[in-house]
Amino acid sequence: MEFLKLYLDHMVLGTLGFMSFIMLAFAVERYIYFWRIKLVDFKHIELLKVALTRNLTTISSVGANAPYVGLLGTVLGILITFHEMGQGNKLDVNSIMLGLAMALKATAAGLLVAIPAILFYNGLMRKVDVLVSRWTALQDGFA
Repeated sequence: MEFLKLYLDHMVLGTLGFMSFIMLAFAVERYIYFWRIKLVDFKHIELLKVALTRNLTTISSVGANAPYVGLLGTVLGILITFHEMGQGNKLDVNSIMLGLAMALKATAAGLLVAIPAILFYNGLMRKVDVLVSRWTALQDGFA
């Protein structure tokens, strides 16, 4: 329990920071790729879709799972707070509230990672749809 008390914040916030870094790196990579893509280089629509959706699963997975990582940190933080309450002879309301407030920061951090990830994912998926439509128009001779 002492290990969790000392390192819980570092583990949860470190994991969320890593997830955020990966998500942001893939989102920037995809935007640059979409900006530079030449639709005429693709002869088949499925090959185009594979190229366009590369790394989008990772961005989506970060958006879907970051709140759970934050929630896990909150639950473990509350567990630590209750454990400390059970170990002590006195119930100090201030220390209990402080422990609970500090535990909730993990959930907030998870949401701060998830919301931009979902926004990036949705924006990138819209761009995929537009590029596929442009490719189809090119193939039909409407470009």
